[in-house]
Amino acid sequence: MKTTVAIQGIKGSFHDEVAKQYFGNHVEILPCDSFDQLVQSVVDGKCKQAVMAIENSIAGSNLPNYALLDQYDLSIVGAHFLSITHNLMAMSGQSISDIQEVHSHPMALLQCKQFFQAHPHIKLVESSDTAAVAKEISDNKQMAKGAIASQLAADLYGLQVMKESIQTIKNNVTRFVIIQKSVDQTIADISKAAWKFALDHKRGSRATALNVMSDCNLNLTKIQSLPVIETPGKYAFFVDVTFDDPADYLKAKSLLEIMATSFKILGEYQSKTPVSYTHLTLPTILLV
Repeated sequence: MKTTVAIQGIKGSFHDEVAKQYFGNHVEILPCDSFDQLVQSVVDGKCKQAVMAIENSIAGSNLPNYALLDQYDLSIVGAHFLSITHNLMAMSGQSISDIQEVHSHPMALLQCKQFFQAHPHIKLVESSDTAAVAKEISDNKQMAKGAIASQLAADLYGLQVMKESIQTIKNNVTRFVIIQKSVDQTIADISKAAWKFALDHKRGSRATALNVMSDCNLNLTKIQSLPVIETPGKYAFFVDVTFDDPADYLKAKSLLEIMATSFKILGEYQSKTPVSYTHLTLPTILLV
């Protein structure tokens, strides 16, 4: 029996690529139009797990997705890094000068901004999914319209790649997480965790929390601070940590649970990918 996994987008999307790489080709894909629908499919039991983009090395964190995980009490149980290559594609027999509009996901448009500055005649239009635009162009034989999508999408929908690798920064990596309903993990099987916690708004509270992680030999790979909307002046922190010794992790977790005004585990899982990068960002208003 095939495993059903929800993705944002359709076949040929980057989420589709990740699902196949992580779970293998023998997986049943449940396409979702939005991340809200994706999360709801897990909550409603339509699938056990889902693939969700959470962070990009160019654009940073996807804050609304963190909020969805928090809101619906879903757990991160795995992660996968995908090197993203954006290609400009359209119906065959055209040149870039023939293209009047390019439709794609807002994140893809943002990551290819510099390329289109050299082609000011092209109007950029936001869409919900990269591969969906490629499919629409193919199905309707639309001329003068382009898409930004993967090579897989071009192959699936028979489009001509007009320009490969148009993203501004060529080393473009997106971190995807595998999510499901909350589950208890065996401590010996984990080496990475994601937390959300809030601290009192007083001098030294943040530094003390960071010192606890350092003293307990945790490697802080991500920290993101967000205002707590209901309490002006108070901040919540989303952090990712890795560790070698589970005893160190348990010690740090128990100390922070005491120190924090609120503490929540968003995921505990095995870190299988050596790629990591640290983001320290200024407080950002979270829109959900």
